[in-house]
Amino acid sequence: MAELRQEVGPDEAGLDGKALDRLDREVAEYVDRGRLPGFLVAVSRGGRIAHLTTYGRRDVAAGLPVETDTLWRIYSMTKPVTAVAVLLLAEEGGLSLDDPLHRYVPAFAEPVVYESGSGTDMRTRPAAGPILIRHLLTHTAGLTFGFYHRHPVDALYRASGLEYSVPPGADLAETVEVYARRPLQFEPGTQWNYSVASNVLGRVIEVVSGRPLDTFFAERILRPLGMTDTGFHIEPGQADRLAELYGETDDGGITPVPGLPVRGRPRFLSGSGGLVSSAYDFHRFMEMLRRGGELDGVRLLSADSVALMTRNQLPGDAVLRTFGAPVHQEPGNDGLGFGFNVSVVTDPSRTLAPSSLGTYGWTGAATTAFWVDPAQELTVQFMTQVRPKTLKIFPELRRLVHEALVD
Repeated sequence: MAELRQEVGPDEAGLDGKALDRLDREVAEYVDRGRLPGFLVAVSRGGRIAHLTTYGRRDVAAGLPVETDTLWRIYSMTKPVTAVAVLLLAEEGGLSLDDPLHRYVPAFAEPVVYESGSGTDMRTRPAAGPILIRHLLTHTAGLTFGFYHRHPVDALYRASGLEYSVPPGADLAETVEVYARRPLQFEPGTQWNYSVASNVLGRVIEVVSGRPLDTFFAERILRPLGMTDTGFHIEPGQADRLAELYGETDDGGITPVPGLPVRGRPRFLSGSGGLVSSAYDFHRFMEMLRRGGELDGVRLLSADSVALMTRNQLPGDAVLRTFGAPVHQEPGNDGLGFGFNVSVVTDPSRTLAPSSLGTYGWTGAATTAFWVDPAQELTVQFMTQVRPKTLKIFPELRRLVHEALVD
């Protein structure tokens, strides 16, 4: 077990210590008002941790504080790890990003696309072309989530037991077969819709590598990077460090809610959102990306692969607000493109919070977040454990970090 530690003072890293103190105070107010149980925030510049704060509780009822070695369910921050795994296989010639998905999952050989209607009256037609691996990486495959409640295909997902992405008791292979029997919302490559695509990629990784997803992650990514506290489940010796998961209540408070089944190896290994990690481990993952695929003498990916992953891959440099399905056409998606399982700032003048061109990152369902700003040599992570309803802290967090940049 390794813990994240502050390595330099803010001034030495070109950061304003008073601005970072203001960040701590403003985020701590969320804890003091009962909107968050506790949090960890870490800001690194040039690879050195220059600001590290823990505040509040990892378990409110037990009175246990957030500590630097606390373990967090990172949910969708798993997706960039899945993208790295796919790029590893691509570099080795195991697959091509332009391969049709049905080469690895035959059930997707004849996809159909939604035309009209709903339920038993839904009309579909054969897709004009196949789903490609790159469509999965960019969430342009036509897949969806059942919990959106915005499109007739979403309803079909729910009817198939997929409101939370996996039918009860199913493993990854079985779940992906269920996805394949559902229509696509749109022609592959023609829209952006955040979806179950990374679970499908997880299955592709298993088929190509011949290993379970957790084994591949451990052998090819986590161990080489020294991410010893990251995995799809926790060991008994880690249990007391795992943060409790909370949900936001209608009155803006929090209450404990069920989380990922991480106390023992889960039957369903989710490439979309299955990992538990620590701040130390995720700092190493971010730094590997920021340094172009290498960390401490270990080269995981080529610099070209990292550059591909972290630049906008939407057609014609489209942005999420205009290229996204209707559910995603919101102000928070303005100025953002999408790479391989990370958002990418393409127009800083249009983003909700100040950002540098080319900044990339992603968030998790329990209000975790990370971003990498290559221009400023900056990596930032925020860890807490609240599934939100109305809580929106990320624009404020980005603004506060940006205000701390001195040079």
